[in-house]
Amino acid sequence: MMKRLQLLLALIILISWSGNAQERLVTKGNERYEEYSFSPAIDIYQRLLEKGFASSDILQKLGNSYYFNADYEKAAEAYKRLTDEYPEDVGPEVLFRYGQSLRSLGEYTEADEIMDKFAEATSEDGRAGKFMTEKDYRDQIERNSGRYDIAPFEFNSKYSEFAPTYYKSGLLFSSDRDTGNLARYRHTWNSKDFLDLYKVNVDSASSNTVIKLKNVNSRLHESTSVSTKDGDTIYFTRNNFKDGKYIKDDNGVIRLKIFRATLVDGEWGNLEDLPFNSDSYSVAHPALGPDGKTLYVASDMPGTRGASDIFKIPINADGTFGTPVNLGDTVNTEARETFPYVTSEEILYFSSDGHPGLGGLDVFATKIAENKYQRSVLNVGRPVNSKMDDFTFVFTEESRKGYFASNRRGGMGADDIYSFVESRPLVFECIQPITGTVRDKISNEVLVGATVKVIDENNEEVLSAITDDEGNYSLTCDCNQGNFVRAQTQGYVPAEEYLARSDGKPRIMDFYLEREKVTAGFGDDLAKLLQLSTIYFDFDRFNIRPDAEIEIQKVIAAMEKYPSLKIKANSHTDSRGEDAYNLWLSQKRAEATVNYMISKGIAADRLEGEGFGETRLVNECANGVKCSKVDHELNRRSEFIIIE
Repeated sequence: MMKRLQLLLALIILISWSGNAQERLVTKGNERYEEYSFSPAIDIYQRLLEKGFASSDILQKLGNSYYFNADYEKAAEAYKRLTDEYPEDVGPEVLFRYGQSLRSLGEYTEADEIMDKFAEATSEDGRAGKFMTEKDYRDQIERNSGRYDIAPFEFNSKYSEFAPTYYKSGLLFSSDRDTGNLARYRHTWNSKDFLDLYKVNVDSASSNTVIKLKNVNSRLHESTSVSTKDGDTIYFTRNNFKDGKYIKDDNGVIRLKIFRATLVDGEWGNLEDLPFNSDSYSVAHPALGPDGKTLYVASDMPGTRGASDIFKIPINADGTFGTPVNLGDTVNTEARETFPYVTSEEILYFSSDGHPGLGGLDVFATKIAENKYQRSVLNVGRPVNSKMDDFTFVFTEESRKGYFASNRRGGMGADDIYSFVESRPLVFECIQPITGTVRDKISNEVLVGATVKVIDENNEEVLSAITDDEGNYSLTCDCNQGNFVRAQTQGYVPAEEYLARSDGKPRIMDFYLEREKVTAGFGDDLAKLLQLSTIYFDFDRFNIRPDAEIEIQKVIAAMEKYPSLKIKANSHTDSRGEDAYNLWLSQKRAEATVNYMISKGIAADRLEGEGFGETRLVNECANGVKCSKVDHELNRRSEFIIIE
């Protein structure tokens, strides 16, 4: 008996120790995850899953770790298991990243299904709005595709190369080649060596040796950079590193900062940690405006909508800086907007996984001339964009040439630089044709000579058109911005409709204007006042015909507009048949008309009905007079007489 108790106690201790060991492993994995050390976090979470220790939290963090390391296939696997096994724990952000991962695998139908669920889960999220309003995003991408001829950068290696930027007659770029770092200095985000900045001349007349920049690189990351036009100043991204030591925030994360260096006697020096940086958030990926007076950056500083937003920072004449300004929710989403670049024609190129794309980070473009950041954002299309991450796009309009980086399959390293030539420019102008008809809301008669105006969001009239003899109009508007389309004419209340930014597909907009006032009195026929077509009945029938139903709806509309209006439906027959029968039939027609209007919401105490048989003919077709079917039909009618 004692031995059994000892074995049972040992088993309990073993189970308890195993459970504690797993809990310690979970804690360790979560610590690595919170430090953005995704590579070791993946190893820990995978070990837990292999031991059969799964939870929604582990699967979500595993999926996110793969997602942020651009391993979208494994991210999709983790997210799928999470949604299958723990559907009640799946939040909007997981759905978004799952959809993005599926796009990166080319599974667009499945991705759109997941994005539909994302939109249902968070209707106020800007990404959901973009997806719902741009469900034909793949059509737009196809329209913009095929405009680039791309080729691998001749200086790629088996390591990572990205972040090309123009510098004098060559390029600066970032790479983890030949860093000379030991394994203990590898970055735990992806277990890769730290990045340094390199320079190479790319014109055939110069030496094309790749040279590491002196006096700039540290033992941590240096990556994206930009140079002033004279080449005497560079801005570049570096880890938070000071006096030979790296600095962590309160969560143990080494943030990114932008530094400035100037050329002194041919050597880089005067390195400055710029004043808008912080130990508690990242500021990275600098780009200069065409006049050199504005710095564009990516950051997760306070006021950021998503994981990172693009900001602009004024550069003052004395070299100091103004306050960072977020570019707003047309450019920025709740996801990642990063790697800005601005051309001489003030086109902002940037990468995003928040705008609809092919998968991962895609390159997008928008016109920012006159400091307007609300214009349409366009996906630049294939082959620059792919299913994977595409980023650090630079381009000159003068040569139509540029560079970008991607982690797509078929490259030499984890990230590779590609050169390209643009064969066809991206079309930013969006002209949307608008056509339609203007009618009287009650009578449905066309309104000739009505004015239709396009008014922008500043309430300024852009253009106008006049309706023709058939009440039709035709005009265009700029679909890169929201517009109001307003129809008006004398004696009617104007009507307008808002047109949001769109892809420019033709739009039909019909307007039905209400009269400012209708003059009527006791005993008047409302049908005549409203210019309605006569309501006819089939021979020997009292059911409401489809054509009559349309006209009665107009009477209903008038009664809804004027709540005090009361009417009497007078119904009539032709002279064929017995007089008594016709009187009965006309009463049935009056009742059918009244009952139809009641069924459509008009109160019964506002309606009366009376049948007059053949006592009030409108022509000579009395008893014994031979008439055509058409003439007899004119007598089978209903009238709507105002009684109050």
